[in-house]
Amino acid sequence: MNNYVHIGKIVATFGVDGTIILTHVLGKKVQLKNIEAIFIEMIKGKQLPYFVSESKAKSNDEIFIKLEGINSKEAAHKFISRQVWLTDDDFRKLAGKQSAIAMLGYSIINQGENIGIVTEVIEQPHQILLSIIYKGNEAYIPLHEASLQQLDHKKKEIHVVLPDGLLELYS
Repeated sequence: MNNYVHIGKIVATFGVDGTIILTHVLGKKVQLKNIEAIFIEMIKGKQLPYFVSESKAKSNDEIFIKLEGINSKEAAHKFISRQVWLTDDDFRKLAGKQSAIAMLGYSIINQGENIGIVTEVIEQPHQILLSIIYKGNEAYIPLHEASLQQLDHKKKEIHVVLPDGLLELYS
């Protein structure tokens, strides 16, 4: 079974040939080269595969995409505001190493203790929140200059020093 990673949402159509614009959080200017399909959430909680026939980078956070079988602006319109997912393997091929979302699946190490695996990355203006499961509860770990000690991409570890009492909130 594939694991899926949420990368963004479709924000608009472009032109009259069914091209859509995807806003993403991959952290760099990309096109969906060698990506066979994207998964679009047409029904809450269910990702349906749509095959990519063409893609072109628009900016650091937007891509023009042409899907197979979608050949008009009207047909493409039903995708606006829909969430888009990639398989974990495809996500890892495209995500920028320096992007926050690349930390999905990393272990968080607080003062030498592994406290959990990053299940979600929430980017906020002054910090990043990393969601983990800690002692059976969802916990949010703030990541900013004061808390981050080291980021080890090879070991997939994020070393932090958390404020006293933060983890007790989730116990």
